Amino acid sequence: MISPAEIKKQALKWWKPLLQSHIMEESFFPKIIDRIGKVKSGHITERFEVLQKEIEELYRHSKNQTGKGYLVQTAGRNFRRTGSHDLPDSVVFETIDDYLYVIGCAKEWRLFIANYNTIIDTIPGLKDWTLNNCLWLTKGEISWNDVLKVCRYFIETPRPNLYLRQLPIEIHTKFIEENNALIQSLLDFLIPDHVRSAQQKRFAERFFLRYDEPLVRLRFLDENPHPDFKFRDISIPLSDFEALELPVENILIAENKMNFLTLPLLESTVAIWNGGGFNIAYLKNALWLSDKKVLYWGDIDEHGFQILHQLRSYHPHAQSVMMDRTTFETFQNYAVSGARNQSQNLNLLTKEENDLFQYLKTLEKNRLEQEKIPQVYVDGCLKNVMEIESN
Repeated sequence: MISPAEIKKQALKWWKPLLQSHIMEESFFPKIIDRIGKVKSGHITERFEVLQKEIEELYRHSKNQTGKGYLVQTAGRNFRRTGSHDLPDSVVFETIDDYLYVIGCAKEWRLFIANYNTIIDTIPGLKDWTLNNCLWLTKGEISWNDVLKVCRYFIETPRPNLYLRQLPIEIHTKFIEENNALIQSLLDFLIPDHVRSAQQKRFAERFFLRYDEPLVRLRFLDENPHPDFKFRDISIPLSDFEALELPVENILIAENKMNFLTLPLLESTVAIWNGGGFNIAYLKNALWLSDKKVLYWGDIDEHGFQILHQLRSYHPHAQSVMMDRTTFETFQNYAVSGARNQSQNLNLLTKEENDLFQYLKTLEKNRLEQEKIPQVYVDGCLKNVMEIESN
């Protein structure tokens, strides 16, 4: 026989559908639980006392005795040995008040009604959002008036290009941060054409706000730099880097910071250090690199070639430098054991690069860090590469 606790557990499964039925203006009650436990003849004869206690417990919490909650409906049953018995057959919630009494959510229901009315009165277009996100409306700690202020601002001013604390909305400066998940869900629904990237989780970047951007460091390697650039070594925000127009022919990307700092003077060349490693993704949207000669110098190891592969997915014309078999074998005594890469085939490598990548997978000491390569060798290789290109 079903217990009051099991009835409540089943009833709680109807909570979200109930909220959705209100939004859709559909009737919901009565709701019936008709599988409350089949009574067999043996229950009457062999475990009558247990069955009686279960039935008494069922009635003790029912509308039949308390005047509210679930109603126990009975049906006559005939058994060959014991004759006719009037037994519980189903449980019915006749009204919403009965239902709320059992699950203990009367307060949450009142909040839902009030919040739903506020939302629809302010931004009617959010009806479909509330249908899929109705549980948000039952939370008492949310200030929906302030949330809707934020929504209305972004509807009127998508891509504001301001810092969060600069937004001209009458809310405290931490409000959006404290309600990030909710507001992001609302804005994804309201202004889908103004979401920078569905994969971007940080609010400011997702909705075209200003933020503390990563810095990209540049060194101008010309002996006589362009007069428009008074500094040889600068760091600029990523968005400024993406919009650059540099009057140079060559871009040299160095993975290691010290190697970046000690690069030789090279004609019409700017060196880039973006923090190293897989921060190479910072270069993805720098479209101005497409008409430059792009050189990448990373560690000769499995991950170094993966980074090169990733760079080529953004800029297919990028070339590697000092990531060849000759360089590795020349300084193989400096090689150490490095982390393995799960990729078996990096299809954006050249044949020579892929041959070395596969060779590294067979070695115990499979990592030659670029800072282990002597400076005189670096200077000679880079100047040789530039001379070949200029000729």
